[in-house]
Amino acid sequence: MTRTIVGVLRGGTSNEYNLSLKTGAAMLGSLPEEKYEVRDILIDKSGLWHSRGMPTTPSRALVQIDVVLNALHGGVGEDGSVQRLLELSGVPYAGSRPLAAGLSLNKIRAREILQRAGIRMPHAISFSIGTGLDTGEMSQAVFSTFGPPYIVKPPTEGAGYGIRFAETIRDLPHAMGDVLDAYGSALVEEYIRGEEASVGIIENFRNEDHYALPPAHVDHEARFLTPQHHESGTLKHVAPSPFSFLQKQSLMDLARMAHKILGLSHYSRSDLIVTSRKVYMLEVNSNPGLYQGASFPTMLESVGSSIREFLEHAIQLARSGKK
Repeated sequence: MTRTIVGVLRGGTSNEYNLSLKTGAAMLGSLPEEKYEVRDILIDKSGLWHSRGMPTTPSRALVQIDVVLNALHGGVGEDGSVQRLLELSGVPYAGSRPLAAGLSLNKIRAREILQRAGIRMPHAISFSIGTGLDTGEMSQAVFSTFGPPYIVKPPTEGAGYGIRFAETIRDLPHAMGDVLDAYGSALVEEYIRGEEASVGIIENFRNEDHYALPPAHVDHEARFLTPQHHESGTLKHVAPSPFSFLQKQSLMDLARMAHKILGLSHYSRSDLIVTSRKVYMLEVNSNPGLYQGASFPTMLESVGSSIREFLEHAIQLARSGKK
């Protein structure tokens, strides 16, 4: 029996390097050897590619690869850069195409598109260093639109990197200054008090065009998730979740809508927040994590599936040419 040669891309130049290594390890360890020859393709923090433990070029690393699984989180792995490279190489790959991946990674652009489509999101305003305002003036502009507390985020980071919390308007200039200094732009969001949830979407799975995995409840007591929550592997997701039937339906419907609106392919994960009366979309991820403590494996297990089944399905989607 001829085995399918699968290249697993992991590592990368973003802050989520370690998480990418863990997702890649989950991929490498989940595909059965009798069906797949799995090759570890590492991109180090400087952007240099490695295959079979040796430095190489992308074109050489991808020679004889039948299909690519992308375990890169953030940065070039989700902004469309790697996707464009893979398309130029002609190697089929699982996941979203370049434009959609880049849109979902950019929180400012994604929220504009989602809100225009009628999806409820927290109030927010974005700023850049070139805005021509100081952080005090920016803060007053925010305060005149919506009140505290506030969450200040870098627009293109994930896993909690760079996030600051501002309890009052007095705390906001300092929080914004931190994010602007580090990233050049900042997204200031209304802080919504509620229960956090994740919903995974898988295309053409179990006889559904857009199969929504049952929502997972994110169980933590912090104001917001930090990189340490993700890195430690101790973050707890509960599925089946304690949300009501109507809340679950709303969460799944919103995740399906967001996946379609952003033009994502094959799979995605939406992060949402549930209050007593409303459900808000926070962000959409084109490349869900599979590391210990991530929500996607828990959601798969809740419906009797597994990382292996999910990856084999993703490989089929990639090789079928479906985009």
